[in-house]
Amino acid sequence: MEWKSEPRQWQALPDGIQLTTDAGTDFWRHTHYGFVRDNGHFRFDTVHRDFELEVTIAGDYRDQYDQAGLMVRTDDEHWIKCGIEFVDDRELVSAVVTNGQSDWAVAPRTEAARGTPLRLALERKIDVVTISYGPSDHPTMLRMAPFATGATQAGIMAASPQGGGFEVTFTGFELRQRETEKS
Repeated sequence: MEWKSEPRQWQALPDGIQLTTDAGTDFWRHTHYGFVRDNGHFRFDTVHRDFELEVTIAGDYRDQYDQAGLMVRTDDEHWIKCGIEFVDDRELVSAVVTNGQSDWAVAPRTEAARGTPLRLALERKIDVVTISYGPSDHPTMLRMAPFATGATQAGIMAASPQGGGFEVTFTGFELRQRETEKS
């Protein structure tokens, strides 16, 4: 795996990675805020066919828009990120789909779930990405969106757009490639 915007502080763990985000990092394009940021932390492999990604994240989210999760990307204008984003002192399950401009969809986590690890899964099947979260035996679908076929960077991401950085741990990361199904 390789880094786009490697964080200053990170370490490999027996079953994952722990990192502290650098301040002023984000992935966003134009919509609502009018700016482009493409300097968040992203550790990825490049895949060339259908795949599934899975990871469990646990973070010490504390500042507005602190975020961590999964990302897929073909270039700086076409990508999807999903995970937990900290907004107005709440953890939200979040997905941003970017096709020239970013959109944003969220689902609230229950107060009881705050601070607990979250399992995320992302699957690309032909030209569609499906994002889900929760236990693998009973996941909740968050989003389904069109996404490019062909070479794609896929992995973990984290960012701190407004805060001074936070610590996050990624465990159980799996990237499974499979043959592309024909429709």
